[in-house]
This record gives sequence, structure tokens and C-alpha cells, in this order.
Amino acid sequence: MVLGARDGTAGTGAVRVARLGGLWRVTRPWHPGLRPYLRSYVGYWEAMPTPYEVRLVPTGRATLLISLAEPFSQVRRLGMPGGGSGSIGSLVVGMEDRPAICTHPGGQEAIRVEFTPLGAYRLFGLPMGELTNLAVEIRDVLGPEAGFLVERLAATRDWAARFDLLDAALLDRLGHGPEPSPEVDHAWQLLSGSAGAIPIAGIAAEVGWSQGYLIRRFTQQIGLTPKASARVLRFRRAVALLGSGAASLTEISTVCGFYDQAHLNREFRAIAGTTPGRMVAARRVEGAVALSGSANSSNTASAAAR
Repeated sequence: MVLGARDGTAGTGAVRVARLGGLWRVTRPWHPGLRPYLRSYVGYWEAMPTPYEVRLVPTGRATLLISLAEPFSQVRRLGMPGGGSGSIGSLVVGMEDRPAICTHPGGQEAIRVEFTPLGAYRLFGLPMGELTNLAVEIRDVLGPEAGFLVERLAATRDWAARFDLLDAALLDRLGHGPEPSPEVDHAWQLLSGSAGAIPIAGIAAEVGWSQGYLIRRFTQQIGLTPKASARVLRFRRAVALLGSGAASLTEISTVCGFYDQAHLNREFRAIAGTTPGRMVAARRVEGAVALSGSANSSNTASAAAR
């Protein structure tokens, strides 16, 4: 366990540590140079090591998870033959449109960074389709130097210093990464801004490309096709509305662009491997649905699940 400087200042602001259920959670204001590419940046460790198993659901983001202690037992993508990772520590997860099962023996300590799809494209520097629905060892994506960085982060006993090291590495990598196409960037902004409601033909017309060319370039840089991305974005909006408790399933179906409630249910089963009702009952932060009975496992799951 690393306690570090609870309210110390370093680089971009004060480090804050708070306990949330079975986790200690560590945050600091994001470096200005990273903000355009990020959606979440948090460190955490378990207050009491407890094995857990969770279902992870698509978020519309790509993830870099740096393990500083015990590795995952397995990350297994549902609906994909041979989709299990085996034991895996620090990893990269690309864009997803189906759920995965994540198991951990307990004793987790990690830093989880979530990127916009195009932020991930710039950071990873490869066609994002190569990472779709996969959990890949960090060295296989970012090279041997990533392994050395993980070792340095694990050996550093102060969270402010850890964030400084990781900030510097991310900024350097992003500074040399490929520039996303402005048309793909605009297409993603249109699609995400509408929560998947804009027709693909309308997006293609807006950016001045044919649908076929848009699909090819979009998939290369985002990792999912525009249609698959729209499904995930509609699903995420429905999850948010379900969590607020402010609308019925019928109303959510209409607002989010599903044909009817039956269509909503089918999409939840395809994308999350569960039903809207079970998703609400689980009430897991950031889309993780606990599968084990441990109270601590549900809290650990929320931080591990992007």
C-alpha cells in the first residue's frame, strides 16, 4: 500500500485521497496538456485485499490500466472464441461493443487512465481496430519502455511523484503520435454529441465523404464502425437515464432512439450481457456489474471497470 502525500502539491495541483467503500482513491487535477485526450485519470488501492469478479460493459472510451501490485487472473471477452487474456497485469483496452468478465485475486493497486477514442489513437499510434474488444499487455502496444515505466511507478512510493512520471510519459508519447483526421474528429463529435442519434448518412454528408470512405477511416481511428459506435453511445445514454431514475423504460427507449422497449432489452443483452433491471439493481459505478457476493468486490469493481 502507498499512502503518499495526501494533500501535497506537485506539478498540476494537490493530490487528494478519499476512501470509497473498499477502495482508497487518489486523484489530482489533470495536466493541461493531457486534458483534450482524457476522460478519467485515477489511482487506487484496496483497503482490504478481496478477490472479485465483475462484468465490464462498453463505455465509449479506451483504457490504459497500469497495475502496481497483483495482476488480473483473467479478462475474458464474452461472445468471442478464445477471448480470454490469461493472467495479465498492466494492459490496454480498446473500444468495445460487448461485455467482458474480469477476475482478480485481490490486492489490487493501479492507475487507470481513460482516453477519448482519438486520444487513444494518438497515444497508441496504431490502427484502433487492432485493439477492438481486446485487453492487451501494455508492452505489446507501447513497447518495452512501457514495462520500464510500470516498474518505476511501482517502485515510487509517493502518489504525486507517480502522477508526475506518468504525465511526462503520456505527454511525450502524445507529442509524437499520429494526428487524427479532422473529418473523423468531426464525425466523432457529431456522433457522441448526439448520443448516437445522428444517421451515418448525415454525418458523411456533413464531413464531405462517402459513407464507405467514412466507415473505413472512422473504424481505423476510432476502433468501431460508426454504426457500432452509435449503438454503444445510445446504450450509455440509456444507462445514465436508468441510473437517474427519472424515466420509465418506455420513455428511455423513445428518448434514446430504440424502436421499443423490446429493442432496448435486446441491446442491453448484446452490449452488457444483462437486462436494464439487473443493471439498475446492481448500481455499479462506471458500468461494472458485480458477479460475486462480496461487498468489497463491488467497490473494487467500480474502479477497475473504467
